Amino acid sequence: MAAEIARTLGFTLEARATCRTWEEALRLFVAQADRIGVLVMVSGVVLSNNRRPLDVEEFRGFALADPLAPLVFVNGADSKSGQMFTLAHELAHLWLGSSAVSDAGAAPLRGHRREEVWCNAVAAELLVPLAALRPELRRGEELEAALRRLARRFKVSTLVVLRRLLDAGWLDRAAFEAAWAAERERLRDLADRGGDGGDFYRTTLSRVSRRFARALVESTLEGQTLYRDAFRMLGVARTETFNQIGREVGVLA
Repeated sequence: MAAEIARTLGFTLEARATCRTWEEALRLFVAQADRIGVLVMVSGVVLSNNRRPLDVEEFRGFALADPLAPLVFVNGADSKSGQMFTLAHELAHLWLGSSAVSDAGAAPLRGHRREEVWCNAVAAELLVPLAALRPELRRGEELEAALRRLARRFKVSTLVVLRRLLDAGWLDRAAFEAAWAAERERLRDLADRGGDGGDFYRTTLSRVSRRFARALVESTLEGQTLYRDAFRMLGVARTETFNQIGREVGVLA
């Protein structure tokens, strides 16, 4: 199933090799899902209200299986590394044809429904295929060096690499648990130091999905949707902002 998803999207190791970082690979992943018709929405707040954050402890994402408009929502309050795994996990649900809400990260699951365990395994195999990982393993290599090298090779987060090192038998359970806790803490510290909030238009398009934004702008320009309603759904207040979004999605010149 993982191989089928990779082929359908074009999210192959060769395609990822063209990306400089795994964050860039995440943007490619979202764009490829959008291209085949999946609405991918990423937001860390309710609507566009920054004072109402979504809690990662409650859910990381959900999938709505639909033959016309399959949708994946990813909790943007999660780390970028978590978002990539959640997208892969929810795509596995769509391939099953089942809607679901998920709260699991990349770590192997215990005590979850069989479908959740399966989707987690598909997501891990999609991001780091074991057949490609095993030839890359080096006996005696320090774990920190292996994590950095393999994260660069597969364009995924170090947490996903850790999960696959456990799956491949390169780490035992005790070593994995200790390394997982330490790496999560390191990534949390990096996230807390944060950035400048990102680009407004990229954030807006991530929140509603480029495909939905494109359809909404086209519908509005054709007179089928009121500007008032389009502004509300996009979370914007000015015509120039709406027009710029139209330019970003290729509807307006």
